[in-house]
Amino acid sequence: MKKIMHLLKLGWTILSKPAVHLSLGFLTISGFIAGVIFWGGFNTAMELTNTEEFCTSCHEMRDNVYMELQTTIHYSNRSGVRAICSDCHVPHNWTDKIARKMQASKEVWGKIFGTIDTREKFEAHRLQLAQNEWTRLKANDSLECRNCHQFDSMDFTRQSKRAAAQHSSALASGEKTCIDCHKGIAHKLPNMEGVREGTSPH
Repeated sequence: MKKIMHLLKLGWTILSKPAVHLSLGFLTISGFIAGVIFWGGFNTAMELTNTEEFCTSCHEMRDNVYMELQTTIHYSNRSGVRAICSDCHVPHNWTDKIARKMQASKEVWGKIFGTIDTREKFEAHRLQLAQNEWTRLKANDSLECRNCHQFDSMDFTRQSKRAAAQHSSALASGEKTCIDCHKGIAHKLPNMEGVREGTSPH
C-alpha cells in the first residue's frame, strides 16, 4: 500500500509541475503524440458518423426516410453514383461539417425521448422535420447539394427547357437556391397544404 501511495504521490508531483521533472523535448514529443492520437480518434469518429450504416442504425431513419431514398434517382441511376445520407445532410467543408454535427447533436434528444419512434409519430412530425431541413438548406445556399452539383459544371443544353431557364436565371442570379425547387427530390413530400407557393417538388 505504501508503494502505491508513493507512486501516486510521485505521479502527482510530476503532473503538477512537469517542467521541473521532465525535459522540454520529452514534453513536446509527448504533446505531439497525444495530439496525433486525439486528432486521429476525433476524425475517425467524425467519419464514422457520416456512414450510411450509422445513419440507418436507428429504425426511425431506416424504416422511414431511408426506404423512400431507395426509390429515387439519388439511390439508383444509370451512372451508378449513389448519394448517401451525409452527402445531402452534411457539408464536406471541415468547418461547416463541425457546425452541422454540433447542430445535429440535439437530434439525439429526439431519439432518447421517442419523438418519432413510430411511423404515426414520424408522419405527424414530417412537415416540421422537412421545413427544418428546407430552412437550413435555404440559409446555407444549399451547400450540401453543391457537394456534388456544381453550377459551373452544368450543361444547360442537356437539361429540359424549364430546368435550363430556371438554372440560368433564378439560380445564377442567387434569387433562388437548389432547395427552393427540389424539395421532394430524395424523400416523399409531407402534406403541403398551407405551405407557401414556390415549394414544388421538382
